[in-house]
Amino acid sequence: MARKASLHLGKRTVTELRRTLPDVAERTIAAITEEVPSYSDALTGSMGQTISTAVELALGGFLSLAERSRGAEQSPTATAVDGAYQLGRGEARSGRSVDALLQAYRIGARVSWRELSTAAVRSGVDAETVGRFAELVFAYIDELSAASVAGHNDELETTGRVRQRLLERLAAQLLSGADDEVVAATAAQADWPWPETLTVVLVPESQVRAVLPSLPAETVHSGEPLSAGGESDLAALLVPDVHGHRRTSLLRALEHRAAVVGPARPTTAVRASLERALRVRALELGPDTEAHLTELVLGADPDALADLRAQALAPLADRGASSTEKLVETLRSWLLHHGRRDAVAADLFVHPQTVRYRMSQLREAYGERLDDPRAVLELTVALGTLDVAGRATDDDAAPEAGTAG
Repeated sequence: MARKASLHLGKRTVTELRRTLPDVAERTIAAITEEVPSYSDALTGSMGQTISTAVELALGGFLSLAERSRGAEQSPTATAVDGAYQLGRGEARSGRSVDALLQAYRIGARVSWRELSTAAVRSGVDAETVGRFAELVFAYIDELSAASVAGHNDELETTGRVRQRLLERLAAQLLSGADDEVVAATAAQADWPWPETLTVVLVPESQVRAVLPSLPAETVHSGEPLSAGGESDLAALLVPDVHGHRRTSLLRALEHRAAVVGPARPTTAVRASLERALRVRALELGPDTEAHLTELVLGADPDALADLRAQALAPLADRGASSTEKLVETLRSWLLHHGRRDAVAADLFVHPQTVRYRMSQLREAYGERLDDPRAVLELTVALGTLDVAGRATDDDAAPEAGTAG
């Protein structure tokens, strides 16, 4: 909608501002690249130069408005609005969400205003004019972003919506383990670039829209909600090529979300990433599945682990509960500290002599098993994650025993 001008910048000021446009465009692109992960790859190379030029032209168009005589209508030109509309359509075709696009506009407005206002003040513009200048900057950006949203929505109404349905079908095929040829055909139809790996991210369906701008543009949404651990509205997002060092950035981007991140797996084996993420979410272990591998392994067969523990503790069956608890605690620490008596004593907050005394009892109970690698492995697995009810005190300390631990 057209607005009557409330601002007029002199030619000297506009000339100074135009001189800064290349630097302003460069800083704007850098800020968007840094703050909107969806654009990290899109703004490099020739595409980055094209967008940088477009940003510079848009800012130049804005300065033309600011230079107009008082009383003239101040709205983006038809060329600028059409360019913004086509940008929105292009972003939809590229798979980037409207939220990512609007975030880029907000960052662009912030950086442009900071840089241009600094230059304006440097050229002698007074505070009142700078205030009106700010109003015009943000109104201008609002109109361009509205045109881009319209273009984005129109594209989704046509080819974009068809592609989205294909991507949802692709996600369902990948997660169900469909035939590789079927999956490849759907990916080709959807014009989806085949990644080296996929990583499943589980989030509540209500958070999908907020999370997607932080993920790569070709992330695929499963569409149909999943159920796990009593939750019935989980979404599975399939994130391409965030293996290796990129996983750290992914975890950081999801830091304040109720997300669980599965392991990276080859594209057609992504169901394994989903299954692990579902297990970790059901166990409420935390966002990074790869930080809980020990718990997952030991919890894979709870009955087998219980039997193993029963076997491991059988030599202590004839002892009282209090004595057994202290000996189990000591044996566990001895195994985890590779028999270093001082380290065990520090871990248990007891005197090293107490450790020596208890180990003499354990050697009496277990005999040569404590020197058998296979038996030590079984005891380590059985007791490694065992929760001990409390720390023992020195009340069972005894005079030096002849057998050392």
